[in-house]
Amino acid sequence: MKARIMIFMIALICMAACKKYEQTPLQGLKKNNVYDPLDKNGDYARQVLSDLYTSLPDGFNRVKVDGDVVAGDFLDAGSDDALPSRLNKVVEYFTNGRLNSTNNPDDNWENAYRSIRAANDFLANVDVVPVDANAPNTIQYWKAEARFIRAMNYFEMIKRYGGVPLIGDKILTPDDNLQIPRNTFAQCVDYIVSECDAIKTLLRLEPVVDTDLGRITRGCAFALKARVLLYAASPLYNGGGISSDPVKKALAGYTTYDATRWTTALNATQDLINLNAYSLVSTFNGVFLARKNTEIILAKQRAKTFDIETNNAPMGYTTPLSNGFTSPTQELVDAFPMANGLSITDPASGYIASNPYVGRDKRLDNTVFYNGMKWLNTRNVETFEGGRDKPGGVTVQTRTGYYAKKFMADFSTATAYSTQDHNFPIFRYGGVLLDYAECLNEAGRTTDAYAPLRSLRARAGIVVGTGSYGIANGMTQEQMRTFIQNERRIEMAFEEQRFWDIRRWKIAGQLLNGALHGNKITNTTPGTLTYTPFTVVNTTFSPKFYIMPIPYAEIVRNRNLVQNEGW
Repeated sequence: MKARIMIFMIALICMAACKKYEQTPLQGLKKNNVYDPLDKNGDYARQVLSDLYTSLPDGFNRVKVDGDVVAGDFLDAGSDDALPSRLNKVVEYFTNGRLNSTNNPDDNWENAYRSIRAANDFLANVDVVPVDANAPNTIQYWKAEARFIRAMNYFEMIKRYGGVPLIGDKILTPDDNLQIPRNTFAQCVDYIVSECDAIKTLLRLEPVVDTDLGRITRGCAFALKARVLLYAASPLYNGGGISSDPVKKALAGYTTYDATRWTTALNATQDLINLNAYSLVSTFNGVFLARKNTEIILAKQRAKTFDIETNNAPMGYTTPLSNGFTSPTQELVDAFPMANGLSITDPASGYIASNPYVGRDKRLDNTVFYNGMKWLNTRNVETFEGGRDKPGGVTVQTRTGYYAKKFMADFSTATAYSTQDHNFPIFRYGGVLLDYAECLNEAGRTTDAYAPLRSLRARAGIVVGTGSYGIANGMTQEQMRTFIQNERRIEMAFEEQRFWDIRRWKIAGQLLNGALHGNKITNTTPGTLTYTPFTVVNTTFSPKFYIMPIPYAEIVRNRNLVQNEGW
């Protein structure tokens, strides 16, 4: 824990002003030492808040396997966007039917409640620390940040499990009655929204000074509220639950559909946009490489590293080490349009099957390594059969003909990796524009949904063409829905959106009951490549997988917990 706290304090710039480093682990200190009325700098209280920040989502190669000493997999490797390059990894439980209540690779129940309890303890005790005498409003900010983190942990749980027990401000002890029933999904949504509304005027305003980069600000409360309401309006939760039992249905979502939930989500998203505090950065990849930029609303702060590169760049590059742990699917690659914005299936797009990566949407180059791409100033990527990045006969290599490139700096002319700002984006303005377009369309304002989509495509470098950046004019609501879902897929790839999106849209059953593909590339004659799509795996998705199981250990400990449908 000590190492985790100190690393995060270094990474979170706003905490760097604290010069008194931890000499005794926080767990070894009595509460009156941590919350000391004589500590005018609040050194230990700052460390507690830093530790709370570590519970924010971090999506980089985070799905681990017991016993692994190396990085895990992206959660999207459990969707239709990617596969783990290493065989028999637990992230595939989401696509091979092996998921159950004891082996969930994404079970966050215990960690979330641990963070919620820590936040409650912080909120109950921090007022005695006299830091406001030196920096007015500090305690106000700290408490609002802790409440946001608590609300964020509840959101992370309800999108997995549906309604969960709401603890409020209680600090439970073994002497308390711990047989606490689940609250309904609606009650949990209302609680998170009310917390966001309560703290939005108590947080720092944007833009923050450089020493506060990484802090939770006013925009974060607006963003969390809008995202929660977007999920609440989505088909899975908006009356579309899989359970026939009315009690279980109310736990997993709303029991009936209400179209006005889309308007409520739209209004919350509009309120965030109206802050005028955020904007798209000029280049798509730029948002992921600068700790300070106008697009990031909230990101999980990390020390400068090049672990994203070493974990995911093509495995044939050994100096510097590159492990190639993630294999994007052909389905993801095919989702990217051409540079004129037209789908590769459109006869007018200019797509050439024998030269499939030329003239494509530039976001493809920032998301996926494909055969022939320049890297590390030594050679082009070789994912053809027998190539240096798909040699055969080795344990870890691409299963699809591709490797993941998202979040990486441009090392095409470098000879080694250098440390970069790799801070996982939790909320960014590009995602907000996609939320906005989706809410507009679902609220019956399809024509208005074009503007935010054009902004994203213009930033991506897609040519304007007749004025719509390849977006067909006059789409119906259903056509626009399909377009937005695809645009979200390519814009937000590997940002832990696709895995949840296909569930909340209730389309995972269509996408994950069948084959996922790769591209087999062969040298038929010297210098001539042949591309042949092939089936990599056949996937299985049961309706019960839409809502994850409450962990079996929790069901055993708390007899008042009702398990989700099918588990």
